[in-house]
Amino acid sequence: MAEPGLLLIRGLGHSGSTILDLALGAHPQVVGLGEAVRVLSRPTADEAHKGPQQLRGQLRFERRCTCGAVAADCHVWGPILSWLPDHDDRPLAEKVNRLIEPLQAESPRWVVDSFQADEQLLKAQALGRPLRVIQLTRDVRSWVHSESRRGVVRRGRGVGVGWRSLLRWWRVNHRLDQLLKRSGHPVFRLGYEELALAPEPALQRLCHWLELDFDAAMLRPGMHSTSHILAGNRMRFEPGRSDAIRYDGAWMSSSALTLRLAPLLPPVARLNHQLVYSNGLLGKVWPSA
Repeated sequence: MAEPGLLLIRGLGHSGSTILDLALGAHPQVVGLGEAVRVLSRPTADEAHKGPQQLRGQLRFERRCTCGAVAADCHVWGPILSWLPDHDDRPLAEKVNRLIEPLQAESPRWVVDSFQADEQLLKAQALGRPLRVIQLTRDVRSWVHSESRRGVVRRGRGVGVGWRSLLRWWRVNHRLDQLLKRSGHPVFRLGYEELALAPEPALQRLCHWLELDFDAAMLRPGMHSTSHILAGNRMRFEPGRSDAIRYDGAWMSSSALTLRLAPLLPPVARLNHQLVYSNGLLGKVWPSA
């Protein structure tokens, strides 16, 4: 029996990784694991008191998996969570392989990890299985608008949040792009705008790259996904948001200076075009930078 390959969704947070994980998990030969690395990683001393409390200690057993079971009763997550407390010092690659073990009987071609911030698995040499990467990127204007709104509403930040978000979009995506080029792993660049506005052709191309036949169930992620997502965007449990792939275009009505200037900054505009619109699925009608 061939070992399933590991498919990593990497990029900047809040760029659509959970809905993509669900969509991939709706394919009969793919199983999504959500932000698995986030659950399996041992927090550093600085991180020990950060992050959702449900990912620490006993509470993680009570989190609900998208399979419908609580984590302790999930046939994928239950065994690893029982094993983990006494083996938290083991290498991440070993933990990931142990998590995948219960799926062997289902013979998936690919299992998906969608913790976009992780870089450890990109450098892991001991996985012993095929590894590919989806580089998922959201349009700089959409991402900055979303982060600015989130920052002001949740954290009370002032007008400077937009400029800080723009700088972060550039810094994180540029760094990841360079890291992936050096990694030697096969990489599929996918823009969130292409996924959300042209889901069928985007997923068809992605399936072709994964050497899979496209399955139309992928277009209705919340209804058909068999992903085992324990950590990820909570929209995974909201039928109105997960039953189809939709796009929030609120940024297009914004007059924020950062959104108007972003396409005028040559390095930002080039990276935005390369990472978000490289598949050419939206033609010349969409206002791509």
